[in-house]
Amino acid sequence: MPPIVETRSGKVEGAVEDDVQVFRGIPYAKPPVDALRFAAPEREEPWRGVLEAKAFGASAPQRPAMLPLPGMDVGAMDEDCLFLNVFTPAADQAKRPVMVWIHGGGFVIGSASQTLYGGAPITARGDVVLVTINYRLGPLGFLHLGDLCPDLPGAVANAGIRDQVAALEWVRENISSFGGNPDDVTIFGESAGGMSVGTLLGMPSARGLFHRAIPQSGAAHNAHTRETATEVARQFLADVGFSPADAHKLREVPPDKLLDIQQQTVLKLGSTAGLLPFQPAVDGDSLPEPAIDAVTAGSAAGVDLLTGTTRDEWRLFGMLDPEVAKLDLAGLVRRLADQVGGAAAAAEVVDVYRRHREPSGNASPQDLYFAIETDRVFRIPALRLIDAQRAHCEAAFLYQFTWASPAMGGALGACHAIELPFVFGQTRAEGAEFFIGTGPEADALAEVTMDAWTAFARSGDPSHPGLPGGRWPAYDDARRSTMCLGAESICEVDPEDPERAVWDEIL
Repeated sequence: MPPIVETRSGKVEGAVEDDVQVFRGIPYAKPPVDALRFAAPEREEPWRGVLEAKAFGASAPQRPAMLPLPGMDVGAMDEDCLFLNVFTPAADQAKRPVMVWIHGGGFVIGSASQTLYGGAPITARGDVVLVTINYRLGPLGFLHLGDLCPDLPGAVANAGIRDQVAALEWVRENISSFGGNPDDVTIFGESAGGMSVGTLLGMPSARGLFHRAIPQSGAAHNAHTRETATEVARQFLADVGFSPADAHKLREVPPDKLLDIQQQTVLKLGSTAGLLPFQPAVDGDSLPEPAIDAVTAGSAAGVDLLTGTTRDEWRLFGMLDPEVAKLDLAGLVRRLADQVGGAAAAAEVVDVYRRHREPSGNASPQDLYFAIETDRVFRIPALRLIDAQRAHCEAAFLYQFTWASPAMGGALGACHAIELPFVFGQTRAEGAEFFIGTGPEADALAEVTMDAWTAFARSGDPSHPGLPGGRWPAYDDARRSTMCLGAESICEVDPEDPERAVWDEIL
């Protein structure tokens, strides 16, 4: 018999797949369309009878991804996209740890339905309940209109992050019926999903909705000021052809046209709005201050933290930039100057990285660029987050993923997103071999990773017998212990110490 569960709005019928009960496409909010476009999410309408929850709900409108990652197909798209999925060993009263996954994609692409996030392996192996969620993306989720168009009724900033909060509220009210414990919830996500986790750590409305956090390749530093967010909105309106007084007409523009305008806006803004023109904003309401400042002040006190990055994050993005191959050292300094506070700071950073990497032969301008951008965008923010949070929780843990991709002759290294097939136990999924390779070492690393993530969700400590000595040391000032997860997993003390230290006075 298919499993049937009672939720706050009606019954849902799932399916059994690989000995896991799966419920797909459960609405957790009203469709954010018409008058609810740009508005805060509202509680879903109840339904009569039994809702068949065997197919994924629509993904948020988006353009195809340009990156060569496996399992990136998002399926059907629609503005009515606020759905979640539940994977559980059994819809019983077992009170298992709950893990809520927030997908990445630069806040403009991605979906919970991507095959990369298939939940059966981690659910079964870890005896956890996994929830994966969709949320609004691009201008529909991250267009800050309030300061530019104060008369637009119902429009709010950070609609996409508010969606995530609404999904967590749904989890709190319903997950016990699926065999989960609402008092033992871990949020985790990668890239923009990790940045979302970092944002939620500093968001007042999210307090108490989760108890542990795993931001992967994303921290608490990605939020526009109100001024920058308003300039993005101003440019977007201009590209649509509207004045601020015409903003109400935005609710009549077809989603596909909004995506066209989104691309125009990104191109026109260039680097003036940073790497992610559409991202959370410090709006003074849902996010009163930058999340990293709120975390430092104790906004997420008591929330256990496991965070980290991949060793070569930026190599994935560098493959899309043909100018990287032409870089010399002088060009590298010029390219970095605007990012690190001027030519003198850029020259200092390049010099430190060059001297540290010359003995290993990884000191070409291209190697240095990838290493510096990996640290600037990902690793240093992760270190700042763990330093901010560990004063407010029992223990915090740091990792670096070192498994190298065989794709493109090994040029990608341990690039951005390389850990995802291991976190979800999808090393044998279609397309995974191209990206991560295959074989017993890959399968073993998947087991080590899943066991660490689920052990952390269960106890706040990722230690388990598959790790060296069965122990993952907590992070502290003295040793900065970092678990390096790769073909051979080892715990290192403050890896790349000179490179870390050079950022102390820069960022």
